[in-house]
Amino acid sequence: MSTRPRTPAPGTPAPGKLPITELAGLKASGQSIVMVTAYDAPSGRLADEAGVDLILVGDSAAMTVLGHDSTVPASMDEMIVLTRAVTRGARRPLVIGDMPFGSFQVSDEEAVANAIRFVKEAGADAVKLEGAGPTLSRVHSIVGAGIPVMGHIGLTPQSATALGGFRAQGRTADHARRLVDDARALEAAGCFSLVLEAVPAPVAEEITRRLTVPTIGIGAGGATDGQVLVWHDLLGLYQGQSPRFVKRYADLATAIRDAVSAYAEDVRGHRFPEEVHTYAMAEEELDAFRAAVGLRTG
Repeated sequence: MSTRPRTPAPGTPAPGKLPITELAGLKASGQSIVMVTAYDAPSGRLADEAGVDLILVGDSAAMTVLGHDSTVPASMDEMIVLTRAVTRGARRPLVIGDMPFGSFQVSDEEAVANAIRFVKEAGADAVKLEGAGPTLSRVHSIVGAGIPVMGHIGLTPQSATALGGFRAQGRTADHARRLVDDARALEAAGCFSLVLEAVPAPVAEEITRRLTVPTIGIGAGGATDGQVLVWHDLLGLYQGQSPRFVKRYADLATAIRDAVSAYAEDVRGHRFPEEVHTYAMAEEELDAFRAAVGLRTG
């Protein structure tokens, strides 16, 4: 009798899913890796149809979707719901659940338990953790449990206050050297990829050169192995101040606002709904209904 499992082990790609092992091949071939954030089934489906490689269900949802002023308030339960929605929409891209503040800082055991929730409850293919230092043991433990981990260094929004605010990191020689050391340590701990955020381009280029795993840049220049942008930033949906590294590819906020405004005007002007938007019924059934409620027929 076969002893093969009926369902894939953690980190095993579903049919049609981009295997994590192919990312290193993309790095070696010089083919850039495309990553975006997404937070629901429609955005996951559209990102998939657009041909992206990786989807990050980022804790940026706290700001872009949930209306907070920072990423810190995002909870595990909220991130599970959002990630589960994205995995329903995306088929080929790897879906990475962003572990929110408080979900991995306490202990290795709690970090593993929350990473398992992302895989079992939300269907994520991997998780992402911010920082190095104490995070290294968390990475090692989660990878040891069979769950792929993406690292994240440079500007780490969950600890932005400790870093002096939302500003570029690694702009001094000493700090840049520490970023290189952190990147190599995260790779050694088992990360399959690293996000480099708001890092000077020469530093990101050197980190990318030294690592065998792919780097994904956001505000880190063009020499990284891939790029990521936040869904609401690239589509012009987020109305807050965007970082300088954001390129807006559409202005959907204006289009949506104009569409809703036109709808409101049509409703108030009795131009919607029109006959084409309504349902009719057979004349004999209408007569029977009128008779049943005491209305005159014919």
